[in-house]
Amino acid sequence: MDRFKVKKAARAIRSGGVIAYPTEAVWGLGCDPWNEQACSDLMQVKQRPSEKGMILIAGSMAQFGSLLTTLTPETQQLLQQGWANSKQQGAVTYLVPDEHNLVPEWIKGSHQQVAIRVSHHYLVKRLCEALNMPIVSTSANLAGRPAARSRLQVEKHLGQNIDYILPGRLGGARQPSRIIDLLSGLVRR
Repeated sequence: MDRFKVKKAARAIRSGGVIAYPTEAVWGLGCDPWNEQACSDLMQVKQRPSEKGMILIAGSMAQFGSLLTTLTPETQQLLQQGWANSKQQGAVTYLVPDEHNLVPEWIKGSHQQVAIRVSHHYLVKRLCEALNMPIVSTSANLAGRPAARSRLQVEKHLGQNIDYILPGRLGGARQPSRIIDLLSGLVRR
């Protein structure tokens, strides 16, 4: 049953759509990060300014590919350990440098770094595996409002403006991901 729903969500993303999906703590909105129009549509749904940027979420570290090749092996190890520990300690998003400008400006916003996360949520992992790439991840809410914690909230506040809602349960975390600057170690949220 999940396989069919994941394929439907992947199809919506490939066709330039915006979807909602459950994550570890809150519902997220996602789209193809390389599709500028889809990202613009997502920002319009949220009523969020583009200079704030968005997070990329993946099912595995390998899906970030060449973005991580400029990092030292030690720094890559820090990422790997941080995400492995996040299973017990809560989701972690890292701000990493994008020295070769591999990530489009519509993802980074006005920032020099890009926010990336490997999710432990089974549906996010399956979706990213089906697409063989990371997707955009931002909370499912209008800018400045609380993030949706149920499918009903997503449908009520955003349903008419998104292309598909991937049914599923939240992962049980109480807080959305912490954001940590990988190089400095500073926690941003």
